[in-house]
Amino acid sequence: MYHANDRSHRLVSKGLRVMGVALFAMTMVSQPANARAEQIGPFASANVDPNLARYNPQSQVSGNLKVRGSDTMYPLLSRLSLEFQRRQPKVSIDVKGGGSTKAIAEFLQPPLYKTGKVVLREERASQFWLLSTSRELFDAEIKAFVQENGYEPVAIPVAVDAVALYVHKDNPLKGLTLDQIDAIFSTTRNRGGKTALTTWGQLGMTDGWENASIQLHGRDRRSGTRAFFQEHVLAGGDFVPTLHEEPGAASVILNLSRDQTGIGYSGLGLQSSTVRVIPLAENEGMPYVMPSSSTIADQTYPLRRVLYLYVNKDPKAGLPAAAQEFLTFIMSQEGQEAVIKAGFFPLPTNQISKTAVALGKATAPATIKQ
Repeated sequence: MYHANDRSHRLVSKGLRVMGVALFAMTMVSQPANARAEQIGPFASANVDPNLARYNPQSQVSGNLKVRGSDTMYPLLSRLSLEFQRRQPKVSIDVKGGGSTKAIAEFLQPPLYKTGKVVLREERASQFWLLSTSRELFDAEIKAFVQENGYEPVAIPVAVDAVALYVHKDNPLKGLTLDQIDAIFSTTRNRGGKTALTTWGQLGMTDGWENASIQLHGRDRRSGTRAFFQEHVLAGGDFVPTLHEEPGAASVILNLSRDQTGIGYSGLGLQSSTVRVIPLAENEGMPYVMPSSSTIADQTYPLRRVLYLYVNKDPKAGLPAAAQEFLTFIMSQEGQEAVIKAGFFPLPTNQISKTAVALGKATAPATIKQ
């Protein structure tokens, strides 16, 4: 039985709210990544293809890289950077989140030579950066990049993830279809729902839930997860204005943990004991599917997605050595093992092979020179 979620229950002072989000985020990110993977059931059986090339670089390289973008990918890229720098200690990698949308806008800015800005050689050498995004670039964004640079950006798949629907741990809801989710979160209901779903009773729930209003939680406009959800679940529709938009993935889970009548979407890797994931069905009449290593691999879970790094790589030129080595590491057996430890799913081997071709480099370099 839920407790009535009146206004006084929902409104928490700004200071306490910010402190709570910060503490929750610190708990999720600061704990060892392998511990997170062990806690989160869907990742327990994920394995890397043993035939995948190991990371055996020919030499030590140096350089400065920065990664900007997805909050969802922040713990993933932090883990990958840490593991890579153990093997290439002369490479400095600065990883920051802030949301995919903001970073994409920066990525699409004109090249320095078009801005007229004078940049020192040392500063220019440190400017190479990678865009992390939890969704693919839209066609219009790629077109804008081509207009400025004369070629397309290179998309580097890093890991496989899933967007999950979460409710409070005491919520007994058995499952949802994508049509129902659209009718809950959208005003436009592009999937064809005739009626907005605003109470738990409309979803067949009883025992005191009949008249309880559904409280909605999700990501803010800077988030690639929000854009993915809007495209794949709302079919490009508009979110309801009552959606509580959160600046980070951890804050969605935190708010749901104290909102018994809430439902929200976020990446799968931030599950906690205070909330639970709802199984989903693509359409009415189809079985509900929980996200797991098997349902992600066979794509029966409907909200599977690939997480990307995008690089500005001129087809006529190579990447800086530090960037090339970092991307090679990500596609190696050690890199994909780090992906699992960070609480995400590894890439299919065939996708890694295609990426190696796009980068113009084999994935099995020789052994380090002594």
